[in-house]
Amino acid sequence: MTNIAKYIDHTLLKPDATQEQIKKLTDKAKEYGFMSVCVNPTWVKFCANELKDSDVRVCTVIGFPLGANTSEVKAFETRDAIANGADEVDMVINIGELKAGNTKDVQKDIEAVVEAANGTLVKVIIETCLLSEEEKVVACQLAKAAGADFVKTSTGFSTGGATASDIRLMRETVGEEMGVKASGGVHNFEEAMAMIEAGASRIGASSGIAIVQGAK
Repeated sequence: MTNIAKYIDHTLLKPDATQEQIKKLTDKAKEYGFMSVCVNPTWVKFCANELKDSDVRVCTVIGFPLGANTSEVKAFETRDAIANGADEVDMVINIGELKAGNTKDVQKDIEAVVEAANGTLVKVIIETCLLSEEEKVVACQLAKAAGADFVKTSTGFSTGGATASDIRLMRETVGEEMGVKASGGVHNFEEAMAMIEAGASRIGASSGIAIVQGAK
């Protein structure tokens, strides 16, 4: 049986999240043995402190949720997050540049974060709901060429989330050596398993507890 908890980045990225809610997130992550908590950068230091005696990682987001910051800002944000205790960073690509066909700029943007991360795990959010099939493939190829560790479907803040067909396409594009994260709209055990069967190696969800409870 798959230990589903170890696939889950237990996520709280709402702008109105309070410290009390973030504390609950870290407590539940320890209780259920999730892979990580995924929080906004302002909460990284707090989460790193709360989780220091556990094997739960701290994941944060970079250039979130629009991906429209400059590469320099994304690189700074990455270094700052890691200095504060982040174990993983999930960056948003420059979606407009990708859609305009400026692939070199998109790759350079990802490379800036990978370089700033200096060995810390980098996931690249491509925001699948805004892309054509062809653009999804190109985005995954650019993330791979830039040296990222994962490709990820969504921010959860746009017009749609993960689909099994997108996960399959992303997995086919990046091969077995990269991670694929399904994020946005995964609410229960059945949906999570469908993503894993399609090729996901990580699930980003605010419904982590419901997913794990559904496995029992």
